[in-house]
Amino acid sequence: MAVSGTNISLSQPDITQKLTERIDDLKQKIAAWKKRIRRFTERSMRFNLNRLFQSDQKRLYKSLERPEVCGADPGPDQVNTVAFWRGLWSEPVNQSKCPWTEVVASRCAGITPKDPVIITPDDVAEAVRRVPNWKSPGLDGLYHYWLMAFMVCHAVLARQFQEALDQKSFHYWDHSLGS
Repeated sequence: MAVSGTNISLSQPDITQKLTERIDDLKQKIAAWKKRIRRFTERSMRFNLNRLFQSDQKRLYKSLERPEVCGADPGPDQVNTVAFWRGLWSEPVNQSKCPWTEVVASRCAGITPKDPVIITPDDVAEAVRRVPNWKSPGLDGLYHYWLMAFMVCHAVLARQFQEALDQKSFHYWDHSLGS
């Protein structure tokens, strides 16, 4: 009797060695096909993501946010995380003065402060002029074309940017962070 698909007969004396070799050959073929399929799948996924990036960036980023695409786990437990950081920051730290800090301080003492930055409507117009018109809008939802076209907005934007620089804070970010 012969094993189907092979030249191996069960009456041969070294049947176990031939079967073991045949099994090893098949295992190697399976492993090679597995690697080939994995490479094809990864390449196909990269190709599709690149094509999606070129055609519809918004849909690409939404698909990347899904946990099943990213493979993200639920993350650490909030109680343990808070306890860890609270323990880390609540311990007093003994910082000794090092000689190199005095050297750096003496070298920095001679640095003159930078002149204050003044943002004018012309600066805003120049910055907006160089940006492509119909790229995806930012958080404000405005396309750059409209910022270019409505020059009356340049003075308002310049004033708001100047206030943010003078106060060293952005109100939108301050409120969103809960401070």
